[in-house]
Amino acid sequence: MKVALLGDDVNQMTDMVRMLKSIPVYEHTLVCESFNSGEKLRTALRRDTYDLLILSWNMPDLPGIDLLLWLRNFQKSETPVMMLSSLVCEGDVVLALGSGADDYAMTPVRAPEFCARVGRLLRRANQNTYRTRIVFGHWTFDRAKTSVCFSMAGMDHVVILTGREFRLALALFEHMGSALSRAHLLEYSGVSPHEYSSRALDSHIYRLRGKLMLEGGHSMRLITVYGYGYRLEAVQ
Repeated sequence: MKVALLGDDVNQMTDMVRMLKSIPVYEHTLVCESFNSGEKLRTALRRDTYDLLILSWNMPDLPGIDLLLWLRNFQKSETPVMMLSSLVCEGDVVLALGSGADDYAMTPVRAPEFCARVGRLLRRANQNTYRTRIVFGHWTFDRAKTSVCFSMAGMDHVVILTGREFRLALALFEHMGSALSRAHLLEYSGVSPHEYSSRALDSHIYRLRGKLMLEGGHSMRLITVYGYGYRLEAVQ
């Protein structure tokens, strides 16, 4: 799981990264990336996927609230966002929540409260992590058996996947309609992008297309987002 933090106070950012790493995230590894520029984070968001964004309101180049508006209105992203501000202003809270923020916290943050708020957002974003059986319409994922059951063309299918294939397929279904970056998909599969090649990821995706019938001739299509990653979408 990846969390991006935006802020220009180095000490404060260091403290928040330390707090974040103390939050249990079940079977995932929490990776934190810090950005001291809103524009740098926006560039990263064009090529990568995050499970949570923590944005400081006051930034010299691109304020957190402007980045939030860009994310929701232009990227059409539903990535959970927590806004941070050192000022107590009801109007700012209303603006942030009305613009699509999922939470709002004051800085300097208090460790127990901050960890509880972030933990809640991460659990909500990955609520299927704690379930053995996860259902998406006519598709049922069984974590214990690493199997996927689905109906296609009037026939029922049961497909046994490898552990890595199962995690990849589940990530794609959980984010249906949204593009996932290659780096994010590699992390979902349980490996570091530095340890595993994009070519190997492409091979896994190719096999998933065949095993789960995601070529587009049926109800689901797994497409390549060139220069970024992959997106699973429903076929009308």
